[in-house]
Amino acid sequence: MTKTIHKWKQISLVEEDVELPTGQVITHTTIHHPGAAVILPITENNEVVLVNQFRPSLKKWLLELPAGTREGVEDPLSCAKRELEEETGFSAQKFISLGQVTPLAGFCDEIQYLFIAQELTATHRYECDEDEVIEVVTLSLKQLEEKIIDGTITDAKTIACLSKAQLCGYI
Repeated sequence: MTKTIHKWKQISLVEEDVELPTGQVITHTTIHHPGAAVILPITENNEVVLVNQFRPSLKKWLLELPAGTREGVEDPLSCAKRELEEETGFSAQKFISLGQVTPLAGFCDEIQYLFIAQELTATHRYECDEDEVIEVVTLSLKQLEEKIIDGTITDAKTIACLSKAQLCGYI
């Protein structure tokens, strides 16, 4: 049995019967999400472009990497290119895929695709969605790391993307 409880934009709350590896069948509620792209934009001066975004669900501002939800059947790289320009006003000549993370696997099927964006060119920011309030911020890698260490930056996708880029030797 599958039952959609609520739908908002491309996201839906679904209750369904799931068979566990033990053979037991349970009713599980999942947030179905089309996936998202997370972008680590690095300037030629080795600075990182971030967004300071008001998050209504938390009722506060979060300093985070630009990111956004895939639209329709959009592939992750196309989503990354679109979201980078929409949120920051930059385009990039070079994108490096860092793989993916699963941020909320206990109750959500979202996959976040991680990218580094390099060779940035200033274009223009698009009009934000009605629920988005965004300010563009540029920090050195050291400043970004310090803000993660001191707890100013708590956004998981930002910490994961930076960590993956560092572990892979890109920065």
